[in-house]
Amino acid sequence: MHVPSESLVLRVVVLLLAVSLPRLTAAQASGSSPQPEQSPAAPQQSTSSQPAQQTQPELPNAPAPASSSQAPSLSDLGFTPQQTQADLKLQAKLDKRSEMLKMHQRLGVITLAPMAAALITGPMVKAKGRNGQTVTEPSSVNLDFHAALGSATAAMYFTTAYFAIFAPKIPDHPKHGAIRFHEAMAFVHGPGMVLTPILGAMAFSQEQNGEKVHGIASAHGAVATATVIAYGASIVAVSWPIHIKFWEKQ
Repeated sequence: MHVPSESLVLRVVVLLLAVSLPRLTAAQASGSSPQPEQSPAAPQQSTSSQPAQQTQPELPNAPAPASSSQAPSLSDLGFTPQQTQADLKLQAKLDKRSEMLKMHQRLGVITLAPMAAALITGPMVKAKGRNGQTVTEPSSVNLDFHAALGSATAAMYFTTAYFAIFAPKIPDHPKHGAIRFHEAMAFVHGPGMVLTPILGAMAFSQEQNGEKVHGIASAHGAVATATVIAYGASIVAVSWPIHIKFWEKQ
C-alpha cells in the first residue's frame, strides 16, 4: 500500500485553506449585523425643530408682557393715591351721625306714648259733680297725673330734638322727599311743644285761683292737639311704607 508523502499532504491542506478562507471571510461579513442608518426623516425633523427652539431677540425698549390674570390697579384706572386713601375724619363723622339719628328715631317713637296719654287725660282734669255739673276746682289726682305726663313729654321731646339738631352735618348732601316733610313738620310741633306747657301752666294758675280758664290759656287744648297731629305726621312720613309721596318732586 502506497502512503502519500508529507509534502503532498501539506500541499493539499494549503490548497484547501486557500479555497475556504475567502468564503469564511465573506460569510462573516454577511452574517454580522450592519449598523442602522439614520432615516432621512430624522435630519429633517432636527432641522425643522431648530427654528421653533430659537427664541426671538429681545428688543431693548420693548415693554414686559402683562400677565392676563393680573387685574388693573386703581392707578391704572386714573385714580391718584390721595383719592384712594380713606378719609378717617369723614368716616368718624358719618358713624357719629348715624348713631345720633338712630337714637333720635328711638326716642321719637317712645315720646309719642306720653304725648298721646297727656292729650287723652287733658279733658279729664275737671271733676264732675253728682248732678253732672262741672266742679270749679279740678280733681288733684287727674290734674297731677296730666301735669306729670306733660312734663315727661316735654323732657323726652327736647331730648329727642337734641340728637337730631346736634348730629354732625354732611356737606353737599341735599335732603329730599320724606326727610324734607319730616323737618317741615318740626316747625309746627316744635313751637307747639313750647306753647303747650306754657298755656297749661297759665290754665292751671287760673283754676287754682278759682277762675274759669280764659284768654290765651283757653287755647291750651287746641295747641296740644295740633302739636300731636303734626308730630304723628312727621313720624309717619319717615316710617310708613308710602310709595307715592305727594310732597316729593317728580
